[in-house]
Amino acid sequence: MTWRVVFGSVDPYVKLLLDAMKHSGCAVNKDRHFSCEDCNGNVSGGFDASTSQIVLCQNNIRNQAHMNRVVTHELIHAFDHCRAHVDWFTNLRHLACSEVRAANLSGDCSLVNEIFRFHFGLKQHHQTCVRDRATLSILAVRNISKEVAKNAVDEVFESCFNDYEPFGRIPHNKTYARYAHRDFQNRDRYYSNI
Repeated sequence: MTWRVVFGSVDPYVKLLLDAMKHSGCAVNKDRHFSCEDCNGNVSGGFDASTSQIVLCQNNIRNQAHMNRVVTHELIHAFDHCRAHVDWFTNLRHLACSEVRAANLSGDCSLVNEIFRFHFGLKQHHQTCVRDRATLSILAVRNISKEVAKNAVDEVFESCFNDYEPFGRIPHNKTYARYAHRDFQNRDRYYSNI
């Protein structure tokens, strides 16, 4: 996998997260903070907090849209690591919160992805998907029961689901992500006029 594939046509989700990381004092360097590797199982990527590195599983990423979603998901973890000083290793609630945010804001639970997974529902389907995806992500990195993972997600769900930083809203598609990026770029401009 080449960096051209990862950053060639930077999608608006990734653009916003890279800008937000830089603005928070955690600029991302593609050679230092990204690693493309072959991974076991069906994991697509991960964030290694000990090295502040995003691992992309080149053998499990199917196409450019999948790549963009994985990079976005992992950059949300990196952003949380930068701004919130997440205790990834000993505080399950911290991990659960970041997984809720990543599932909510990365496009993991978009209508297209849910149809592809054959998951359908009308009433609060997005929230259900976010809960399920966050629980699955926790189970992928922790050797705990599904009940413990689900309880951790439930404990933090309300506040973490409603934390939209740095997007300011749930970016349901690329158009919303572009608007969110534009708004993020203009934040300082608005405050400097007060």
